[in-house]
Amino acid sequence: MMTRKEITEQIFKKNSFLCVGLDTDIRKIPQCLLSNEDPIFDFNRAIIDSTAPYCVAYKPNLAFYEAAGIKGMVSFEKTVGYLKKNYPDHFIIADAKRGDIGNTSAMYARTFFEEYDIDALTVAPYMGEDSVTPFLGYDGKWIVLLALTSNKGSYDFQLTENKNGEKLFEKVIKKAQEWGNEDNLMFVVGATQGRMFENVRRLAPNSFFLVPGIGAQGGSLEEVCRFGMTDDCGLLVNSSRNIIYASSGDDFAEVAASKTKELQQQMQALLPHFK
Repeated sequence: MMTRKEITEQIFKKNSFLCVGLDTDIRKIPQCLLSNEDPIFDFNRAIIDSTAPYCVAYKPNLAFYEAAGIKGMVSFEKTVGYLKKNYPDHFIIADAKRGDIGNTSAMYARTFFEEYDIDALTVAPYMGEDSVTPFLGYDGKWIVLLALTSNKGSYDFQLTENKNGEKLFEKVIKKAQEWGNEDNLMFVVGATQGRMFENVRRLAPNSFFLVPGIGAQGGSLEEVCRFGMTDDCGLLVNSSRNIIYASSGDDFAEVAASKTKELQQQMQALLPHFK
């Protein structure tokens, strides 16, 4: 478990608010690992060891582990265990986007917060309060609620307006803060949304945002910081493909470290400017 204070301390200690996404696809990892007993875990371990000095969080995406069946979930569990044992100062987010009727959400919460002992879990809010609050019943655990995402389809629902001109994502952010607070609730806000960060920050002035969409999806790190950063940073910016698949050769871990350090240095330059 990690408190807001502990997350913030790590950010300013490392001059980084980078989250590395572990979207590990068995079809994309280097050939040199495929004969190993557990190539997914071995890939993750090498990526973690090489990038840990430059980031504060890791975000394994459950879809990539579930796609490999039981073996994939074993790799996920081993990855979480490795992080907790060797890098306990890193925040772990399970990107699972769970959310269902109350008793089902309670089981999802038990899975990730008790069985796997994850720090945070992404949650979909579409079904409302009783689908979200079961995740908020765990001291020291966080939910990361989908608010304004970086994908093209976000325009289908999230940006639609009611008769008063209120956008759906705005209602989600305002309503969710009646259920949780800045010490257990974060919001997903896509980097590709640009100036809309200003409005999101107005709605949730003290909340942490998990920000996907930097790099492969074209989001601007500087723009995210300009409109989204708070005095204690308030941002965890995620990068996945641009880091973990930067090389498909034997040097994949070294190249990942280089890409991660490059992002960390950009963040270091931005932190004092916007703090």
